[in-house]
Amino acid sequence: MSTPATPSTGTRDTGTQDEGPAGRTPRGSRLPRRARRAQLLESALEVFVAQGYHAAAMDDIADRAGVSKPVLYQHFPGKLDLYLALLDRAVEQVIEGTRAALESTDDNKQRVAATMTAFYAYVASDEGEFRLVFESDLTNEPAVRERVDRVTTECAGLIAHVIHDDTGLPDDQSRLLAVALVGMGQVSARFWLRDRLLGSASIEQDMAAGLVAGLAWRGIRGYPLTDDQA
Repeated sequence: MSTPATPSTGTRDTGTQDEGPAGRTPRGSRLPRRARRAQLLESALEVFVAQGYHAAAMDDIADRAGVSKPVLYQHFPGKLDLYLALLDRAVEQVIEGTRAALESTDDNKQRVAATMTAFYAYVASDEGEFRLVFESDLTNEPAVRERVDRVTTECAGLIAHVIHDDTGLPDDQSRLLAVALVGMGQVSARFWLRDRLLGSASIEQDMAAGLVAGLAWRGIRGYPLTDDQA
């Protein structure tokens, strides 16, 4: 005589009973913890980008991921925790993209071009992750504000170091110029993308980044330490 199965409480990330929506991981499918966390982050990113923080619900994210809410809460205690985890990942991506651009060459003109290209590539990515960093609807939350500000602070710090070394300008002046370059990159990239999505502009991504890089270089090269840096 068989023993009746104990009903699942839905609190463990195991089992294969329910099928999720087409194209998603079946509800309850077993995944290693790291893989499950990555899947939940990707699903949350889609929901937050589409709806914004305030309109998004944990139910929407769980449904998008094809898991139960208890499974989602195993990995992220609340919606803010999930949002901050995504924001941390996004912030690191922007900062590391800037670092890689600056380290890709010793030619300052090419550094400016590479940095602008990195900003445009990030903003133009299909995931729309940039909206969490540059267009968040939760910047009144101190933890979010701290992370968003970190993008400007750290990217500008990387650029300021190069400006200081190559021009001899004081640190505070180098930092101000660097902040201006960061603002020029992210604001122009977002403006370009908006116009592209609205169909009111036809400038290709590489051309747009090149135009802004040209403007930035014409400005920043006016501060050479020696004539051969002009």
